[in-house]
Amino acid sequence: MDKQQPQNNNQLNIEITEEVAEGAYANLAIITHSHAEFVLDFVNVMPSTPKSKVKSRIIFTPMHAKRFMKALIENIERYEAAHGNIQDLEQIEIPMNFGGPTAQA
Repeated sequence: MDKQQPQNNNQLNIEITEEVAEGAYANLAIITHSHAEFVLDFVNVMPSTPKSKVKSRIIFTPMHAKRFMKALIENIERYEAAHGNIQDLEQIEIPMNFGGPTAQA
């Protein structure tokens, strides 16, 4: 009699393309919502650039948005336990020139 290991039907096989694996840098997130969805737009804002483009848009159901929030909180707590507290942006001043030359009118 053949004895086979039962397959785990809950296992998910996830693939990622090289392009997606490279990621896209964003230093601004814009979050909007309707009754049916949350929309997260990730933007890369650069100094002295009058226009910025959305690099990525993620659309969640409200339930998945809440699950994402909980997962992010959990991961931030793990990060801080290993590496120390992350400074809140409200606690530090960020120069708007990003360290470059000051713009003049």
